[in-house]
Amino acid sequence: MNDDNLLAATAGYVDTLSFVSLFGLFTAHVTGNFVLIGAGLAGYGQGIFLKLMAFPAFVLGVALSSFIIRGRNPETPMRGACLLYAVEALLLLAFCLAGVNLGHGFHAENWSVVVCGMIGATAMGVQNAHSRLVARQGVPNTVMTGNVTQVILDLLDLCSTRVTQDVKAAARRRVVKMLPAIVAFGVGATVGALAYKAFGFWALLFAVVTLAWLAMQAWVHRNAIGDTVS
Repeated sequence: MNDDNLLAATAGYVDTLSFVSLFGLFTAHVTGNFVLIGAGLAGYGQGIFLKLMAFPAFVLGVALSSFIIRGRNPETPMRGACLLYAVEALLLLAFCLAGVNLGHGFHAENWSVVVCGMIGATAMGVQNAHSRLVARQGVPNTVMTGNVTQVILDLLDLCSTRVTQDVKAAARRRVVKMLPAIVAFGVGATVGALAYKAFGFWALLFAVVTLAWLAMQAWVHRNAIGDTVS
């Protein structure tokens, strides 16, 4: 499994775990929280303040990533990737510990719950910013709506008799690139819910280990290739 698929699985895993544990909070994408905030204001659901505070936390994650990459100006993409993987791993570890510290019977209005959710949103803000700040060939790995839309359009092109072979070849390449990420996200989402049911917030350690491994791989690749330009 390549980096993009691992990141997609991680996004699905963390997003679903936060959703089932923190009163419907989405940590990996802002759109879902806007919908839930609107529903909460109309009297449906709970934890409006929690979801409102996730937005500035997400912004903080994006801003932190920008400061790290543009401030340090890493010479190679893998150096930048290593930094962001490491930061996300540390934030996910903090998210895990904050969640474990909640104990049992916590409520959406508790400040400890709000802080926990904000840490998770900050971590996923870092992952969302990653693909835009670090030059690399890949697909969006935190929100699958665009990927699913593109795959459907490409599949329709592949089935059409009116589409040229060049267009079909390009569509086939996109499907091969995007479909694994979509599947990985779905698998990660399912496993995230099951893992929380079995282990509670300790299940976030699986995501921490994944990001730590990606950081290590990026560091090794940086040492093997990137240092030649130093």
